[in-house]
Amino acid sequence: MWLVKLPGGPTARFKLTTLVLPKRITGHGRPTAHRPELILNNFSTRLGHRLGRMLACLFPHDPQFKGRQVVTMHNQRDFVFFRHHRYVFEDTSGKGDVAVRLQELGPRFTLKLKSLQLGTFDTQHGEYEWKHKPDLDTSRRRFHV
Repeated sequence: MWLVKLPGGPTARFKLTTLVLPKRITGHGRPTAHRPELILNNFSTRLGHRLGRMLACLFPHDPQFKGRQVVTMHNQRDFVFFRHHRYVFEDTSGKGDVAVRLQELGPRFTLKLKSLQLGTFDTQHGEYEWKHKPDLDTSRRRFHV
């Protein structure tokens, strides 16, 4: 999957895995037309900040809280997990106690960054800011995003 920020870049290339469509999620809800809140979690490195800003640009910056929808992008071990939820308030005891639960709206998928290129898409003469190489995976404790 390619993510190109126009007009001047950068360009990110991802590997998309574990795609689960809403029909396959048990108890899924239907999303409404409200703009969701965005949660970016654990994008703490320099490359992570840059990638987090690129992913945040995919969604509007003025969420409609009335719709109670949340999009979460969670970075763990250089994988970005995408989830789309709605939080639901339920009166559990009848005494006014309110419980909150999450209802997944879908889709859910996982992204792995393969390369981040300066400027727009150019595979032959483009300058890479970061590119995944197999020798980067030698340590299980060092992460880049």
